[in-house]
Amino acid sequence: MAVIYILVAAFGLLKAAAAQAICPVCTVTVVAAVGLSRWLGVDDTISGIWVGGLTVSLIYWTIDWLDGKKWRFPYDRPFIILGYYILIYLSLYYSKFVHLFGNKLWGIDKLLLGILSGSLVFWGAAWLYHYLKRRNDGRAYFPFQKVVMPVSALLILSAIFYFITK
Repeated sequence: MAVIYILVAAFGLLKAAAAQAICPVCTVTVVAAVGLSRWLGVDDTISGIWVGGLTVSLIYWTIDWLDGKKWRFPYDRPFIILGYYILIYLSLYYSKFVHLFGNKLWGIDKLLLGILSGSLVFWGAAWLYHYLKRRNDGRAYFPFQKVVMPVSALLILSAIFYFITK
């Protein structure tokens, strides 16, 4: 049975098309991840932190992709940023994951607080990475620094909110 599973998976990988990170697919994934994390008992602030990090990452990827294609339009960056946050908010709102009674921390919806704080921390860690790289003649200080810094920042923030909410 395991051999059949491996063969089917290998065939699927050979026939798989390149992933297209389209916003509706990403927002459905976010909603599914929030639902799964609730089922597993993860606090909404912690889930939101990772949703916020994913959102900032998607924003960076989209801007880089558009820059690579040399597609520019007036106010493109604010439009992209607001567009992602509006789509994610609407997905969570219509899925009834936000604005639930009693699901607040410091007077703010826990999921939205997590998204905001995760976005800010991820953006700050990405900015710090680029700053340090510029100071080091365009080179990272250690392998995978570009990944380690933002993910570590999200892990630390998750730990802080874990202790705050427990």
